[in-house]
Parts: sequence; structure tokens; C-alpha cells
Amino acid sequence: MRKRKRNPKRKISPSIDEEIVERLVQKIVYAGSSAHKRSPGNFGLKPPMQPRINATLCEVTQISDPRLAIKLLRKGVKLGLISVQMRNGFPQNIWAVSENGYALEAQLGNQENGEYHGYPMDSENDKDPLAGEVKRRRKDSSQ
Repeated sequence: MRKRKRNPKRKISPSIDEEIVERLVQKIVYAGSSAHKRSPGNFGLKPPMQPRINATLCEVTQISDPRLAIKLLRKGVKLGLISVQMRNGFPQNIWAVSENGYALEAQLGNQENGEYHGYPMDSENDKDPLAGEVKRRRKDSSQ
């Protein structure tokens, strides 16, 4: 099975309006994806019908609870780590950094409801160039 290439058009928005931040923080939802879970039942998800061998698993980031996932999504929005590309008022991607230092990417799955699923960007075998930028911006915002 061939590994899917990352979209080179992904870009972090250079700025974000505070009103948009507040609206997004209130509306975004973490829906999850069983393809990125070793134990999908912990997130109220059913195991995938055809598991992907190369799917990155959330458990490496120590995110084992949907409440932590939504907290990280909201934190990413508050830090302005959203994509330039928007769909129905929601960013196509939101980025964050886990407590143990993994860069994370959430992708819009349902643009009507603002539902996202996420995954680690930089597993040991696959370094995403955008992961370094996400980590740098998070670090800069905490200083």
C-alpha cells in the first residue's frame, strides 16, 4: 500500500480576527476517526471496516480521551494555528501541539457541523515539514 502524500498547499493563516476565534472555539466539534485509534471504543467509535496499515495513531501522543482532543483543537484556534483555506466558515485544518511535544493536525470532516478528526503530524517514520512550523509558533506564543 502506498503512503498518501501530504498536501503541499496547507498553510497556516498569517492572522486571525478575535471574533472568528471566539466563534470557532464555540462551534468546533471533535468527531474523531477510528482509522487513527488503536482503541476506538475509548472515543465512542467503532473499529474501521478496513484498517489502514499506515495510519498514524493518536495513542502515541497520549491523547486517549475526546475531551483532551477538543481542548487541543480549541487551543490551536486560540493560538491562530488554523489554515488559510476555509470551508463554510470553518478552517480546513487546525494545528496544535500535545503535552508531550507532538505536532497535531485536525482536518475538517463535516463542514456543516464543524466536525474535525485529528492525527499526529510527525510520527517516527514520517516527518511532516509543517510540524516544525506548528511547534515553533506554539513555542513563540508561550513566551
